Amino acid sequence: MTVIQGARERARREVTAAIKEEARRRLAAEGAAKLSLRAVARELGMVSSALYRYFPSRDDLLTALIVDAYDAVGEAAEAALAATPDLPPADRWTAVCEAVRAWSLAHPHEYALIHGTPVPGYAAPQDTVGPGTRVPLALVAVARQALRDGRLREPAGDPPPEPVRAEAELLSAEHAPGLPGATMAALVAAWAQLIGLIGFEVFGQFNGVVVGDRAAFFAHAVRRLARDVGLF
Repeated sequence: MTVIQGARERARREVTAAIKEEARRRLAAEGAAKLSLRAVARELGMVSSALYRYFPSRDDLLTALIVDAYDAVGEAAEAALAATPDLPPADRWTAVCEAVRAWSLAHPHEYALIHGTPVPGYAAPQDTVGPGTRVPLALVAVARQALRDGRLREPAGDPPPEPVRAEAELLSAEHAPGLPGATMAALVAAWAQLIGLIGFEVFGQFNGVVVGDRAAFFAHAVRRLARDVGLF
């Protein structure tokens, strides 16, 4: 790559980052449904035609923001997983869940973009699928390690009905070979409940509820999820 090409690529990365940062500010101020390329361009002192060279449509910009958010929270989850290799499975699970909560509370508008109200007229493309699986796969990794170490128990409660177990086994075969279907079904349910717990806190739905120490409540709740999955 020539010096000129390198400078152009660097400038493109910088402009792209500036566009996305301004878009995040507008998300915080107005919400995703009102995101406008023209408004972003105006705030950056760009003409709309110049911004379209970076993001041809609002949906392209939204997709980039969604991928960035999924990647950021996924990196937080994976970092927590990597930092706890020798802890018991339930403690590793809790560390991953707490990392996801911490990121979400620090980035509420980005959390809302990926787990809040769908944006009218926007359909997430395939590009978002891989990044969107990083958090659940970090949770699956805890269960897989527990299985390898002989520390994985049967999930708590009744076994899943046959159609659910069959689908869960297909999911296990694709993402976690050897993991029992009942465990995978419990993991999917626990992931959904984790997102719900965090969403209640991010969106203020615990206001007026007797949950004063929300960190302690969260730690207690996710440990119960760990038990449901069979991690202790």
